[in-house]
Amino acid sequence: MRNLGDLSPYEARDPAGFVESMRRLKERSGLTYRELEVKAARNGDMLARSTLADVLGRTNLPRPDVLAAFVRACGDGERVGVWQDARERIASGAVEPTPVEAEPGSGAEELTSSEPLPSSRSRPIRTAVLVAVCVVPLLGLGLWWLLADGDDGGSGDERAAALSGWVTIRPARTPEFCLTDGRDRAGAYANAVAVQLPCAQATVPRTYLEPAGENLYRIQWHHPQEGKGCLTVMNTGPVKGMLEPRDDCAQGTLFQLQPVGDGFRFRVVSSGRCVGVADAKEGAEASERRCGDSADQRFLVRRD
Repeated sequence: MRNLGDLSPYEARDPAGFVESMRRLKERSGLTYRELEVKAARNGDMLARSTLADVLGRTNLPRPDVLAAFVRACGDGERVGVWQDARERIASGAVEPTPVEAEPGSGAEELTSSEPLPSSRSRPIRTAVLVAVCVVPLLGLGLWWLLADGDDGGSGDERAAALSGWVTIRPARTPEFCLTDGRDRAGAYANAVAVQLPCAQATVPRTYLEPAGENLYRIQWHHPQEGKGCLTVMNTGPVKGMLEPRDDCAQGTLFQLQPVGDGFRFRVVSSGRCVGVADAKEGAEASERRCGDSADQRFLVRRD
């Protein structure tokens, strides 16, 4: 199988480009539609060859579940979160389409001419100017409101990128606590999970925020005895939804850091849910839950 890692879905600027990236992924996998259907079934996914052929023959974004099944079947399962994130950015309009250059003789180049426009176009221009005069102050007011809500004006990518490396992660609701390893309070699981403890007791493991794509991160824990592990959301078992450090960082959970006030919200890329702390008590477990504006989902990330 050809190398899939150098194929980035972030190169796509619109739905058509994203589907083209999917076609290239299929080509690099070397698998037929039938073989992809069989592999998806082995992965526990449903991916009918007719559905896939229809998806790759269109220029619309695929459904998230179809995309995830397709990427896994192609052998790029460890980057499902990356593909889902790239799809979401295009769907939400966060990615600007690539500008189309005007062809000579098409008439589009006339828009850059220094000659005055015909009088028949003067009224729309005056109307546009009037709208701009009225709307721009409102936009400025909206921007001021957003900044006053706590955002420092930098994008989430910029703020998070400035923090990648050795950090401490503190729940904003209880900043005297740090996110570190502990045990679930019910005693239902023998292994370590992420909990909040007094920072003075949380000197190990050290926390490393690892960039893993465009505004994507893994949370590494480095322990002097246990070595390196990456926080992974548990999908099954007695501590379902909690975060466990796993040795296989390639399978570690990918997070988006979304700025909220003076802190961040950790959004789980694969599920679209967010990390929160059960309560304000010492030893409270961190787990994924539906994203909201509650303080338990806001974390202060500081350079260590």
